[in-house]
Amino acid sequence: MHEPILRVRGVSKFFGGLTALDNVDFEVVPGEVVALLGDNGAGKSTLIKCISGVYRPEQGDIYFQQQQIAGRSPSEVRNLGIETIYQDLALAENLDVGANVFLGKEKIKYLFGFLPVTDDEYMRREAVTVLDKLDIHIPSLKQKLVNLSGGQRQAVAIARAMYWNAQLVIMDEPTAALGVPEQRKVLALIKSLREQNIPVILISHTMQDVMAVADRIVIMRRGRVAADMPRSEATEEIIVRHIVGSAEVGE
Repeated sequence: MHEPILRVRGVSKFFGGLTALDNVDFEVVPGEVVALLGDNGAGKSTLIKCISGVYRPEQGDIYFQQQQIAGRSPSEVRNLGIETIYQDLALAENLDVGANVFLGKEKIKYLFGFLPVTDDEYMRREAVTVLDKLDIHIPSLKQKLVNLSGGQRQAVAIARAMYWNAQLVIMDEPTAALGVPEQRKVLALIKSLREQNIPVILISHTMQDVMAVADRIVIMRRGRVAADMPRSEATEEIIVRHIVGSAEVGE
């Protein structure tokens, strides 16, 4: 078994009198797809935000590639190689594919040696390279994102993560707003990341997606880890029982 690339140890997070995370342990090894499940308010999003630098935990440690990252800023965490793809994707719909892959890190060239402009051709060429690697085909990279389908936008967000050398990808409900063919494409992308030894943390309410791609399933309830099991031991019935809490009382 590989050494974990991510280790969360004893992490707690409070909002006023509310305990959002209560002494959570969680880890991910390279090339593993871990599904993070639970009802709304179970603590999934809070855990992800502690890992990605949005929240600072009150207690506990988070190690990524042996480095302590608890309390680091989101940009520092990204620079270390953790990419989080949220449901809203955080893409610029008025820009093309290349500009979105380089969003916030635009490539600049100088006209006449002194006039800075964005190097759109370079960014599109680089975008094509990473899209090809993921087996994603978008007819014209000059199209603005607003003209692309939901699945294509999701692919652009994943391509951006890959281009900037993601070592761990966190995906929050990646198939929620997609039709069936596009859902399949996103699941194929998750498998493609795994084949490249890049682990994925997948938050999803769609049980079919989880069963199709997860290697391990971690279920949270009321801010704690209620279950952690390999996919081979999980059935939809067992997962639901853990999510609602009936597994512990033997119902």
